[in-house]
Amino acid sequence: MENQQPTQTTYIGTGEVSNVRTFVASVFSYMTMALVISGVMAWWFGNNMELFGSLRDLYTGKPTILGWVVMLAPLGLVFLMGGMVERLSSATLLAVFIAYSALTGMSLSYIFVVYDLTAIIRTFFLTAGVFGIMAIAGYTTKTDLTKLGNILFIGLIGILLASLVNIFWPNGTMSWLISVIGVIVFTGLTAYDMQKIKRMGEVVASGTETAQKMALMGALSLYLDFINLFLMLLRLFGRRD
Repeated sequence: MENQQPTQTTYIGTGEVSNVRTFVASVFSYMTMALVISGVMAWWFGNNMELFGSLRDLYTGKPTILGWVVMLAPLGLVFLMGGMVERLSSATLLAVFIAYSALTGMSLSYIFVVYDLTAIIRTFFLTAGVFGIMAIAGYTTKTDLTKLGNILFIGLIGILLASLVNIFWPNGTMSWLISVIGVIVFTGLTAYDMQKIKRMGEVVASGTETAQKMALMGALSLYLDFINLFLMLLRLFGRRD
């Protein structure tokens, strides 16, 4: 799901414009940190049956009470970051982001049980390649991607609704279609969010509390794009154990 970024970008502290590359580098640093945390937690829980069993019943595969908490808590943390960004300090926002990354990693541990490790690694690098190309496109294009972002957001809502229906009435064709549309949506959102982040860097004052908060919210956007793109590609091309 697309994150909620602060809409107010005009409270710039000292009024000095930050270096865009420095701001973007900060965003990617936070994003990389989050991906590493999620990856470590997913691998740890996915390769330890005792830990994995605390999240999912090993016989039925259904989530335990803790498993439901781990799956639903990240959604609450995303809303917390988006809704309270102006009230939370940058240090608190960072702590919430780290907690979100860890919980998301735990909830993704199932991929190490369901999918072949080679498929996971191959899909990760495929995701990184597609993500990198679209991030560069979003950073360098002169075309305003705002209208595209609005269309993609509608597509995202459609994916969420279709996924919810597919949970109660599972259908293989529907799952495949959701994954295909998901790849298109999150590929486009990567470019859109990258352009949005670049524009943030052009107006936010370097070294301020606001700059760090904006960088964290930008990192959350790209992190969500990457994770969701990875999962959609894994469902399409991943080989199950």
